Amino acid sequence: YQPYKWQQEFIQASSTCAQLLAMTGNRCGKTYTGAAIMAIHLTGLYPTWWTGKRFDNAINAWASGISTDTTRDIIQSELLGDWRDASKYGMGMIPKEMIIETVNKPGVPGAVQAVIVKHISGKNSTLAFKSYEMSQDKFMGTSIDLVWLDEECPKDIFTQCVTRTATTGGIVYLTFTPELGLTEIVKDFLYDIKPGQFMVSASWDDAPHLSDAIKEQLLGVYSASERAMR
Repeated sequence: YQPYKWQQEFIQASSTCAQLLAMTGNRCGKTYTGAAIMAIHLTGLYPTWWTGKRFDNAINAWASGISTDTTRDIIQSELLGDWRDASKYGMGMIPKEMIIETVNKPGVPGAVQAVIVKHISGKNSTLAFKSYEMSQDKFMGTSIDLVWLDEECPKDIFTQCVTRTATTGGIVYLTFTPELGLTEIVKDFLYDIKPGQFMVSASWDDAPHLSDAIKEQLLGVYSASERAMR
């Protein structure tokens, strides 16, 4: 993983901020970056260029998407490898040799409920996969070091996650395209950002992996009213 400029800024901001938002256009690499950050903290394998927060020991973390299916299809696949192909297991952001055990989620084919990851300290980190459809009460009750929210969540889930990290010196970071418009979370980070919060934005101009042909293809299916947002 070699970050672009905006991704490096996002990572570096975690050295001083505990609530971070990467609000970007579609296909800019926000989920890829979110997965890289999670994997690096879980393993303790910080690259030489890393200027963000470092945890000194193994951590307890959450990663959450909109639904159980999207969490499996996007977040889990980025971290562990494409769940639809058994040969891809261990080809995500978490190195295969660092994955100690996975716990399957009952009733959801291919979904992982939790993963135990080897940390360079000799201890084990844990990551639990969640979804916003669980409702905010499923985000209560325990202290967490790191929370990744991929796609925008309801405000009550965000505040629960902030509360869970308050006593651990932890971080909550969000990665999303503002498809829901000017929501409370978007307004807070855009117009009323608080001490300890940080937001970075990025457009297709900040994503060198997107060719002009891909951009034209995507623009062709977007309505005029949604092109700026996407």
